Amino acid sequence: MTSIELRNIVKQYDSVDQVTLTGYKGEPALNNVSVTINDGETLSIVGPSGCGKSTMLKVIAGLEYPNSGQVIYNGQDFTEIKPQDRGVGMVFQDYALYPTRKGRGNLSYFFEVHERTEAEEQARIKQTAELMGVDFQLLLGQMPDTLSGGQKQRVAIARCIVRDPNIFLMDEPIVNLDAKLRERTRIEMKKLLRQFNITTVYVTHDQQEAIFMGDRIMVMRRGKIEQIGTFDELYYTPVNLFVAQFIGTPPITIIPATVNAGSITIGSTTWELPDMVNLSDGAVRIGVRPEAWLLDMDDGITMTVRHIERLPTERAAYVIGPLPGADTVTAIAPLDYPKAAQVKLAPDWEQTVFFAAHGEAVLHAPGVPDLF
Repeated sequence: MTSIELRNIVKQYDSVDQVTLTGYKGEPALNNVSVTINDGETLSIVGPSGCGKSTMLKVIAGLEYPNSGQVIYNGQDFTEIKPQDRGVGMVFQDYALYPTRKGRGNLSYFFEVHERTEAEEQARIKQTAELMGVDFQLLLGQMPDTLSGGQKQRVAIARCIVRDPNIFLMDEPIVNLDAKLRERTRIEMKKLLRQFNITTVYVTHDQQEAIFMGDRIMVMRRGKIEQIGTFDELYYTPVNLFVAQFIGTPPITIIPATVNAGSITIGSTTWELPDMVNLSDGAVRIGVRPEAWLLDMDDGITMTVRHIERLPTERAAYVIGPLPGADTVTAIAPLDYPKAAQVKLAPDWEQTVFFAAHGEAVLHAPGVPDLF
């Protein structure tokens, strides 16, 4: 088992168009990043494109060296250690298979280079093939250029697994698989990580994938860590407006409002706030998740229904329309919710997040509910 610690990592790419006579220009790819990933933990990393997710993986792997800061494995400084000496298995989005070797050859290459026994090689390949699914055996005898994109990625994942690494680094490893195969593959990968207790850093754009794979989730923006925690912590107690808007599908609705003497007003509708919400008078913004809207309320604000999207697999429907200050509001309703031209909505104030009128500061968050 291996723990990973990044201490004050700065990575600035110094291409010609980024450097001036006085130094770098533009923001660093990683800007003073510090994080600890515990033994056996899977940390999912999400964030918009260009936020530094893949750069972080490369720095951990040793494929990129930081301009400053330290990369620590199990308390030892690995900042300048070569990638091949770190015991890291890495899976890329773009496969990176050896084109002149069949699937089995891609898996066996590691054992040949390190002069391992044939018995060990065969045992590890057999074990890995079983983990990857019964049909994976068919891929071992084929050349990479005869495989589909999804099949290539499965071989790439298996090539990482067969090495029995101390650390897994995965950069959107199953993005090219179809939906059914992606679900099955991530279940098998999760099973493997639990079985061997391998420390893993998992980069993805898919929030559902991040939730399923990660013990914790890191949200990044512009080379910095915005928040790290479980999905519930990010969802119910975001540290700022960015995290609140980034986490959750459909996204949170942000609406301007005014607080006055314990009451809150949106448009021309006013409600009393519960005692647990203690805010100063003045302008604020509220954030309401789809499940935090109360429908058909006598004291609600009228929303013109644009359409109702029914989700039979979720046994629910989305009621969608505008409200004052918000062009698109999504509220969850029962699957059999009737068609209507209008609906009266009110926020569930105990589930509402309150933000400052300007900037990204959180004034009040509901906290993680005690579900069990």
